[in-house]
Amino acid sequence: MTVIGYARVSTTDQNLEVQESALHAAGCDLIRSEKRSGTTTAGREELRTVLDFLRNGDVLMVTRIDRLARSIGDLQDIVRTVRSRGASLKATEQPIDTSTAAGKCFLDMLGVFAEFETNLRKERQLEGIADAKARGVYKGRKASIDPAKVKAMKADGMGPSAIAKALKIGRASVYRALED
Repeated sequence: MTVIGYARVSTTDQNLEVQESALHAAGCDLIRSEKRSGTTTAGREELRTVLDFLRNGDVLMVTRIDRLARSIGDLQDIVRTVRSRGASLKATEQPIDTSTAAGKCFLDMLGVFAEFETNLRKERQLEGIADAKARGVYKGRKASIDPAKVKAMKADGMGPSAIAKALKIGRASVYRALED
């Protein structure tokens, strides 16, 4: 039996050390970490590596369930993968152990709350943006394309595909810049 730890934070300025220390203290034989959003499993290569590595009798250990997934669908997919490999899931800070009925129940409840928290945060962000727009203080992100440069390149005889390639942007962006 191998105990494999998985640690995740969302942004590059967040620190993994607290999670990694807790996983070491919990007896993990191996720990994989990454700095990726938990709202999707796409692009989470370390998680994929851990799930591929699990064998019968192994334990996947996390500090909290929201480190594993922020969506109930993704969490259920991960748990199904863990179970299909004959392994179990445990958390150091929550009473989760998928080898027990109570642990499975608590896991599902926490997964729902993790997704709920993500949805609330998204709603608050959208409300804040709408308020800032109403007050005229929200300008959106700065333009990454200089329309004058695109128009100058077009005037020099370059086609949209060549402009897009030269500026490393999409052709649709070139067309939008030329419309302004």
